[in-house]
Amino acid sequence: MVYSILATLISFAVVVLLTPKFIPFLQRLKMGQTIRELGPKSHYKKAGTPTMGGLVMMLGILVTCIIFFSKADGDLVFALFVTLIFGLIGFLDDYIKMVQKNRLNSEGGVLVPYLGMLPIQKLLLQFSAAGAVAVYAAFHPSIGTSIVVPFTDLNWDLGWLYIPFVIIAIVAVVNAANLTDGLDGLACGVTMIIVFFFLVFSLANGFISMNIFSASVIGACLGFLCYNAHPASIFMGDTGSMALGGAVVIISIFTRSELFILIAGGVYFIEALSVLLQVGYFKKTGGKRLFKMAPIHHHFELLGHHETKIVTCFWITTAVLVMISLLSLPIMFN
Repeated sequence: MVYSILATLISFAVVVLLTPKFIPFLQRLKMGQTIRELGPKSHYKKAGTPTMGGLVMMLGILVTCIIFFSKADGDLVFALFVTLIFGLIGFLDDYIKMVQKNRLNSEGGVLVPYLGMLPIQKLLLQFSAAGAVAVYAAFHPSIGTSIVVPFTDLNWDLGWLYIPFVIIAIVAVVNAANLTDGLDGLACGVTMIIVFFFLVFSLANGFISMNIFSASVIGACLGFLCYNAHPASIFMGDTGSMALGGAVVIISIFTRSELFILIAGGVYFIEALSVLLQVGYFKKTGGKRLFKMAPIHHHFELLGHHETKIVTCFWITTAVLVMISLLSLPIMFN
């Protein structure tokens, strides 16, 4: 418990102290957020807000893990590595967007077909990284191919199905976290609450490395929220959202609690499902929309709800889902 508190405080301090220095640095580099013309009009004023703040969050997690390395094991290093890898994929996407945007401006508004990596490029990188993680986990002596079944004391051995299961889980969670990052403080707060569940889970099961790692992620989110809460002075970008998604899913893998993401991380999947339903409905009906806009947080915006209210409701929903997830712990340890 002491390690959890210290790791949270250290990560928080690193992020909260460095972010004010990082904001003007990003502004000088012209790393400002691009707002889609089809997005909510209330977001137009956010154009130019520094993005790629996820770099500071990753730094906070990195520093904390280095400090506590002697208290943990190789699992901490691998969890950090996975988080940084997915953060790097997000960084590449953010960087390409910024280069294309600045080129667009310098060429007097010449149309650039797509800002950022092509979806197929992004998915290829994500699936490649996920495949490597899945194989590593399947042959890891303390992980194997079994997963914990919520609300039971059972371990479900997936056998050879474990590898494709983990690959799909990783890609799904990383992209769901990315889709959730659409309002000030939304992805940061939701992820922090989800990771709190895994912090408690790791404490209850004696996963020291994941305990420390979870705490470092929570601290980074808390520190970043000081500047990312509405009105945000910096955005995490794909750099941060993909790193956080990677962190959530690797913690669940090391604690063999992947299925709990479906409960505790319900908001992630509501966001992702709303996009899938919107696209599917649009294609099937020849242009009609199921929601005013997807992901679903934009739907609520267009219904007239204030951004802060939507974010707060999503945080509360996540907290309730985490409490439901925590109800399974006494069943598991009876």
